[in-house]
This record gives sequence, structure tokens and C-alpha cells, in this order.
Amino acid sequence: MEANNWIIDGIERKTSQGAHVHFEDERYFSIEWEGKTFFGEILEESSEDRFLRIKINQREFHVKKKGALDELIASLGLDVPKVRKLKELVAPMPGRIVSVAVSEGDEVQPGDEILSLEAMKMENVLKAEGSGTVKEIRVKPNDVVDKGAVMIEFS
Repeated sequence: MEANNWIIDGIERKTSQGAHVHFEDERYFSIEWEGKTFFGEILEESSEDRFLRIKINQREFHVKKKGALDELIASLGLDVPKVRKLKELVAPMPGRIVSVAVSEGDEVQPGDEILSLEAMKMENVLKAEGSGTVKEIRVKPNDVVDKGAVMIEFS
């Protein structure tokens, strides 16, 4: 039996034996696998990209069928996401600085915590949306900032 290549939650898996899937309608289904039944729901579907976002027994999965084009794209290095270079972090809303998680000279990557901003009695953790090195921090805890104020510069 020929193996299938799948990418589930970003991890490539090869399968040669399948499960039995029964669709209730276009959105809901059940899976029988190794004597167990699991209930699922399709949350998002993109047939052009061979991608599904599904929920099975209250757990969410991202599933993609791997194909020849995916291997070509990977071999050319085009599957690596482009990381934006940070220039500055501006206040997305007026508020009070709760804490600053970086220091001048620190390198940040996408998803790294930069600072916390309190607005309308809610604390908002601002994370890096790109990569860069902290050049200058213009705020400190308890400072009040207006929307659009430059809080941190990157080089």
C-alpha cells in the first residue's frame, strides 16, 4: 500500500493505513480508528491549498496533504516565511506602561514579549511582529502614552 504524506500541526507524518471517516453533513464527521470513534468538525477548508483546520473531540488540528509542488517549493527554499525587520514599536492605543520586558541591545524574534500596556483596565502584552535589535527604549513603567507614540526603536 502506498504511503501518504500529511502535515499535521506542522509535523510531517507518513501513513499507509487509514481510518474510516463517516460524514454526517458537510461540516460534521466521525472517525473510526483502531476500534475507537472520534467526533469531528471542519472549522476551515481551503481545497486549493489542500488545507483543513479541524476539531476532533474538542482539540484543534491543522492538516495539510503534502504534494509534489510542496517538495519543489521546499527544495527552492521558498517555504521559509519572510521575517519582517522591526523599525519601531508604536502604541496601538492610549494607555499606561505596566512593564518593559526588553533592554537596549536585546535581539527580539517574532512572538517575543516586548512590553505590557494597560488600557481601559486591561493589560495588553505587546509582542514582536518581526526581528530586530532594541536600539532605544523611550518609555518606562507607569509612563502614560498616546496612541501612535513611539515606545521603542530598533536597529
